[in-house]
Amino acid sequence: MSKTITQRELRNDSGEIMRLLDQGESFTVTRNGVPVGELAPLRRNRFVSADAALEMFRNAPHIDADRFRADLDAVADQDPNPRA
Repeated sequence: MSKTITQRELRNDSGEIMRLLDQGESFTVTRNGVPVGELAPLRRNRFVSADAALEMFRNAPHIDADRFRADLDAVADQDPNPRA
């Protein structure tokens, strides 16, 4: 859940707000009591080891490669010539 801050708090406490964003906090910014925007931390890329990825997909359903390719071919244009 995001914390509500005023435009004045954003201006006066920007350093602290930035630190809280780094820690994962989100904010709704208001002006004259009316919400005007949201501040949220960016999702950072995180390294996932090969072992962890394999464990996550261990119980995933089997994908039939031929059927998958046929499905892609049915919706994707495979014409190598550029369009005019």
